[in-house]
Amino acid sequence: MAGRRGIMSNHMKEEIAKELGFYDTVQQEGWGGIKSRDAGNMVKRAIEIAEQGMVKKGNP
Repeated sequence: MAGRRGIMSNHMKEEIAKELGFYDTVQQEGWGGIKSRDAGNMVKRAIEIAEQGMVKKGNP
């Protein structure tokens, strides 16, 4: 799967990880080292950000 692209950019994932407080784990162990709860919280936060962006653009 060499050409597979993720939905979130690496920059966005890193910023959310910093915000949620587990970026140090990502730096030390990579994305596979984070807890499943942290991964879920990261997805939840990404959805919140996307929803906020839709509201700003006038899409309810």
